[in-house]
Amino acid sequence: MPNRLRAEVLLSSAPEGGRAALEPIVTALANEAIEKTLNRRGGGRVVEWELAGPTLSITIEAPEARPHGTLLAFSRRLGEELGRAQKIGVRSLRAPEYRLEFILAVLPTTPVSIPIPHTLTLDGDRATLTLLDLDETALRENWADRAVKLLEEKIRRQSYAGKEQYWTLLRAPIAREPKFLQDPTEAMIKRQWVRGGPTKGKWFLGPSAAHLLRTMERIAREEVLLPLGFREVVQPHHDSFETLLKTGHLEGLPGEFYYVVEPKSRDPAVWERFTDLVKITQAVPTEELARLVTGPTAVLCYAQCPTTYWWLSGRTLATDSLPLLVFDRAAVSNRYESGGRHGLERVDEFHRIEPVYLGTPEQLVALRERLLERYIHVFDKILELEWRTAWVTPFFMQQAGVIASDDPHQRIQGTIDFEAWLPYRGTREGSEWLEFQNLSIVGDKYTKAFTIKTQKGELWSGCTGIGLERWMVAFLAQKGLDVDGWPDGFRRYAEPLPNELHFL
Repeated sequence: MPNRLRAEVLLSSAPEGGRAALEPIVTALANEAIEKTLNRRGGGRVVEWELAGPTLSITIEAPEARPHGTLLAFSRRLGEELGRAQKIGVRSLRAPEYRLEFILAVLPTTPVSIPIPHTLTLDGDRATLTLLDLDETALRENWADRAVKLLEEKIRRQSYAGKEQYWTLLRAPIAREPKFLQDPTEAMIKRQWVRGGPTKGKWFLGPSAAHLLRTMERIAREEVLLPLGFREVVQPHHDSFETLLKTGHLEGLPGEFYYVVEPKSRDPAVWERFTDLVKITQAVPTEELARLVTGPTAVLCYAQCPTTYWWLSGRTLATDSLPLLVFDRAAVSNRYESGGRHGLERVDEFHRIEPVYLGTPEQLVALRERLLERYIHVFDKILELEWRTAWVTPFFMQQAGVIASDDPHQRIQGTIDFEAWLPYRGTREGSEWLEFQNLSIVGDKYTKAFTIKTQKGELWSGCTGIGLERWMVAFLAQKGLDVDGWPDGFRRYAEPLPNELHFL
């Protein structure tokens, strides 16, 4: 069956002469709209149309293309013609029913649905989705194609649910004898270096732990970023919904954000009941608080790169500014981990340097090699870690068109993960290694989304987030907390340590 759109065009008043007078105009304008929007993609036709007072009902079919663009073109021209002849305009559009036909690449294993009124029937690999009661906004913003895409994506994800990401070893680890076999977080707790924070997934780092964290930051800046020409920026800590819609984070990770709400007023009188309840009950009156704050308006920083792209949005970079190399270390990253928290390596609040780079494909491939050289220098010569790298591509990315390859010459867009052995977790072969660093080239995904251009040629981007807690845990898990067990290269950066605190 063809795609079929049953729609209503509400006019500002009933046309003079009724249907008979309107028929030649509707026929001509419908044919014009079909010619412009459908005929090049398989054709289409008006099945029927009726006029009842100021409401014109019309049904359009198309065997291959989707006809909502035809409706929009038709209604625009109808408003122009009636406005000129009878001073009548088009007030609004709606589609009581929009039937869409499409072929599924894979079949669903469990029922699927979307959060707008609809029906869905399946006949083998042929799907019929009928959207119900679409308003003008839904028609103009192409909800129909988005709904089909969402259903296809949800069905495709079912096929890969529970499967691991594509992973292939790039650099084998150099075995080093561990000097420590304990969980470094537990060891730091015993030494009074850290304490679990007042809210879940956060940690208070005392002077010794904070010194080590800042030492890792200094090594990353002085040994990796500054030698390669990266320059520091300072960005806001709240990410806008508009930004995260463009990056896709709100579609993929909404359950991992901490959301920002704002007071509706600063007026003490508005807050009087709340403060009175606090004074009397010595507890937080959450229902009263909910009444006094807005709904979510943004999210706390999850990763710094989205706002870096916002900063560049709509701009054209001069050729002599490429590659653009910047990093932010001011924002504190927040990510809701739920039950997956563990120690300092998997937390809800952490500290990260986020280097972001933009340039031609050739520039970014060359930059990746230079970054790899600097990371190898740090992890081999300064931290002396036992670590490895792997080329990774999650299955959902592969199905979106990112091709995993065992051929090194084909590995251009994608991610390199750096993983460290944590001896307290078990043997090298039998335990899960810690992903403590990554290095990505993402092609034109974000430069297109944010309309970032250059004077000529393609503009790509990438990032290589440096998680300071992860670096610290990887190091301490292998080397321990005692300075005597630390490599000389690291001691040159870390010493002298603060005097340890003693509590009675």
